[in-house]
Amino acid sequence: MGSEWKRRIRLFIQRFWQPTSACMTCMPGSWGNVMSLTHWAIAFKTGLLTGALAVLLTFTPAAKWYANRYGNALLVGCLTAARDAYSHTSRYRFHFLEHIATGVVSGLFALAASYLFEDRARRIRMVWVRLFG
Repeated sequence: MGSEWKRRIRLFIQRFWQPTSACMTCMPGSWGNVMSLTHWAIAFKTGLLTGALAVLLTFTPAAKWYANRYGNALLVGCLTAARDAYSHTSRYRFHFLEHIATGVVSGLFALAASYLFEDRARRIRMVWVRLFG
């Protein structure tokens, strides 16, 4: 398998967990319904659609946004908001608010992950060594 496809598979996995986690965080009653199969189905649908769209964007000039962590977070947030709006209707009073909140949280997850997991998770390993020797 070529290195380009390995990168795309890695990108899909990253773009799957970030929107799925954001969707579970932003849905009304999500922490109370964490065992709800319906909640998880909606979150997985949002994650799969965002991951697939992110991989499709690697074939376009928009792929260069993935190299910059802020551009990446913005792109992930926008993709997540769009895919979340497509996946389900909002349960908030203002219909667009849940989708925007999900996109913002997903973008923040992507930004945090870019800091924590860069250079083979150097920052996490450094903290682990300081705490546990």
